[in-house]
Amino acid sequence: MASDGIACRILIQNDLLEQVDTFPYLGSITEDGECTTEFRTRLNRGQAIGASLTLQKLWKSHSTGRPISTKIRLMKALVWPVATHGCESWTVRKNEETRLDAFEMKGLRKILRVSWTAKKTNDWVLKAGVKGELVRTVKARKLVYYGHTMREQGSCLEKEIMQGTMPDASKRGRPRTARMDNIKTWTGLSVEESITE
Repeated sequence: MASDGIACRILIQNDLLEQVDTFPYLGSITEDGECTTEFRTRLNRGQAIGASLTLQKLWKSHSTGRPISTKIRLMKALVWPVATHGCESWTVRKNEETRLDAFEMKGLRKILRVSWTAKKTNDWVLKAGVKGELVRTVKARKLVYYGHTMREQGSCLEKEIMQGTMPDASKRGRPRTARMDNIKTWTGLSVEESITE
């Protein structure tokens, strides 16, 4: 996998490694470095866990022994970790925030047994369930990871990549949202201020 489009030639014990465009390793790694493929894969895996037969029975149960708050806690403990695994490395844009909100809303609607044909708004579902917490959870995990990396003494590759100080030729057009843009927007601090605090 080469970022500049030139094929790499790597030999291990005289065996040539095959170069591929994408491969799964704790998520998805793509040639252009975007996290959208990994993001969508994670949400699909979370949907699959939430739609499993065992959890479907739990979501649909009318038992008085399982209040809605318990079902929501189970969703947070069983479904959300699968969907947000590795979220610290995501670049969260508005599109990803919208998808996370939709993922959370779909789970809450299953738990509350609200059909997609019912004329219930998302605000009604949030009043009956919990306030939108998934996006806040992802943001908090990203900020914790950022703080952990920035507190590391000396210079390291991870810190340089996160700050965007790696030497690279700038591309034409509008720059894409970067990790540091997320940090600046969420904290309201400049890069220098966020490093010192």
